[in-house]
Amino acid sequence: MQAPSNLTVGIIGYGDFGSFLHRFIRTHLPQVSVVAYVRGREPDRDVFFPFEEVCASDIVIPAVPIRAFADTLERIAPHVRPQTVIADVATVKTYTVDLLKKYEGKFRFIATHPMFGPYSYEKKGKSLAGLRLVVCERTIDDGSYAKVKRFFEELGLDVIEMTAEEHDREIAGTLFLTHLIGQVVTQGNFRRTDIDTVSFGFLMDAVESVQNDTALFEDVYRYNPYCKDALARLDRAEADVRTRLTKEDAVG
Repeated sequence: MQAPSNLTVGIIGYGDFGSFLHRFIRTHLPQVSVVAYVRGREPDRDVFFPFEEVCASDIVIPAVPIRAFADTLERIAPHVRPQTVIADVATVKTYTVDLLKKYEGKFRFIATHPMFGPYSYEKKGKSLAGLRLVVCERTIDDGSYAKVKRFFEELGLDVIEMTAEEHDREIAGTLFLTHLIGQVVTQGNFRRTDIDTVSFGFLMDAVESVQNDTALFEDVYRYNPYCKDALARLDRAEADVRTRLTKEDAVG
């Protein structure tokens, strides 16, 4: 199944993920017209186009920081058509879904979280095979969704369906934890050496994949209601381990 040749995709924001999406669509879906907008960049009518034109696309992807999502939707809403689909790709879901629902009747939406980015895509040899895409709530009809899901699966993605609450709860104990450890290891100035074990190499692979995502790390903690509990669990576990080590020192 191929994407329709007359399909237009508009990307709002051009950070790591937005620019990755743009390159991916141009390379692998050349029949799709993709345009982008980023604040502060003059339209060149090659990559970047005026905001209103990007919003007039069939699919609009707000690839912006979570903290900018609400303001971006407010700016988009007057310029989209009722048949436009807003494709939410944010790392949190309960927050963005609640915002999207406020625009019922203005546009349709599908709330997703691609469980990959440019780093993992490169590590996979520029293949989507086996990578995961979470789909939460949507207002597109069942027939349209079935086509979208089949399209994603034919690209090689594993499509996982869950509620926004289930997503955020699981992300707090996985992705957020990875970012947290990555920030701690980076802050502690731990580095690779010439005698690394394989397991340390795996740890540093994870650290290096997230260590520069400080703004995302902070936004996920702020907007995912389950992250505070994950942080508290880690604090308790770290204290328990430290107590055990201290006891062993005392015995020694």
